[in-house]
Amino acid sequence: MPLEEGKIYDGVVTSIAAFGAFVQLPEGKSGLVHISEIADSYVKDIKDHIHEKQNVRVKVLSIGADGKINLSIRQAKDPKAVPKPVEVNWDNDSRRQSFGSFEDKLSKYLKDSEENILSVKKQEGNRRGNSHRKK
Repeated sequence: MPLEEGKIYDGVVTSIAAFGAFVQLPEGKSGLVHISEIADSYVKDIKDHIHEKQNVRVKVLSIGADGKINLSIRQAKDPKAVPKPVEVNWDNDSRRQSFGSFEDKLSKYLKDSEENILSVKKQEGNRRGNSHRKK
């Protein structure tokens, strides 16, 4: 049974490199899963996602004229199994109500900053005044 582009096959990870993982496919053929095709999220270290001798399901992305096979674990996932992104209605976001508006936050920040600056200046004034008295 020859491999076909776009088809999904079961394979075994034979080795892992910094740039991807090599997977043994049916009929003794092997292909490369590039690091960008390992997972839907950013992959810093492939070994955090897969390991050698692990059974994986891969999709054949392309078969080059030279026989090189490009694979994807990410695209072989069942779309039904992938959770949909959570939709947030920012107009009625309850978090916004509990923390107040931007203007309220800004006003509080400016007030706290002024109080902190006055406190620091007062402490500096006390230090300077005390150093002159010791003479």
